[in-house]
Amino acid sequence: MAVILSVLQHSSCPQNIVFHFVTSKQTHRLQNYVVSSFPYLKFKIYPYDVAAISGLISTSIRSALDSPLNYARNYLADILPTCLSRVVYLDSDLILVDDISKLFTTHIPSDVVLAAPEYCNANFTTYFTPTFWSNPSLSITLSLNRRHSPCYFNTGVMVMELKKWREGDYTRKIIEWMELQKRIRIYELGSLPPFLLVFAGNIAPVDHRWNQHGLGGDNFRGLCRDLHPGPVSLLHWSGKGKPWVRLDGGRPCPLDALWAPYDLLEPRFDLIES
Repeated sequence: MAVILSVLQHSSCPQNIVFHFVTSKQTHRLQNYVVSSFPYLKFKIYPYDVAAISGLISTSIRSALDSPLNYARNYLADILPTCLSRVVYLDSDLILVDDISKLFTTHIPSDVVLAAPEYCNANFTTYFTPTFWSNPSLSITLSLNRRHSPCYFNTGVMVMELKKWREGDYTRKIIEWMELQKRIRIYELGSLPPFLLVFAGNIAPVDHRWNQHGLGGDNFRGLCRDLHPGPVSLLHWSGKGKPWVRLDGGRPCPLDALWAPYDLLEPRFDLIES
């Protein structure tokens, strides 16, 4: 619920926002939570069939990354109505402190499907195994038909052109990499690497202020972290440490205090683990 409240509080026209929730859990339970907390919210709920993806998921470095809901973003173009041409995808472990319309209106060139903040200083090679890099027929993928050199981007915040996605059959392209991963271990980090293989170097840039990610620490210990330098429009607790867990356990990190005012959800009902 924190992400909903933060979006509404910082929007100049909250009445124009429609939320689309994808969940594998009881839709009526989520419906009740949303209606009781936000009686006038415009929203729709879409059930997600985890059986369709479970057989494609490979174990990763952290069990939470293996949750089928982490892969729902792969299927949004199929799940959501065809009348939707553009959406902002948000993970559930974040809050906005700026008007989401600024993010929604990001310029995306006609031949580009996604927009997201890119981090070109990150060591891109670490996202794939030596098996991947030692096989020229695989590693060359990241050199072909790219607008620029591939860079890491976090899939928890994306502006997605669904019409272009459907036309380009990008769900199939991602699934093909997941099927290969089941035969040959080419990556370790959950749902992210297939997105990088398909889109890295071919996305529209977004200012880093729109994804101050990593506030949950790394994937192993989840230690406290500070904000990255620069302005902030969105705080994202990606990583192992989640603010609601640390707050409930009485062991919050300093930045978790920014999450607390937006956290309306009792008891816990996690939509997506990341």
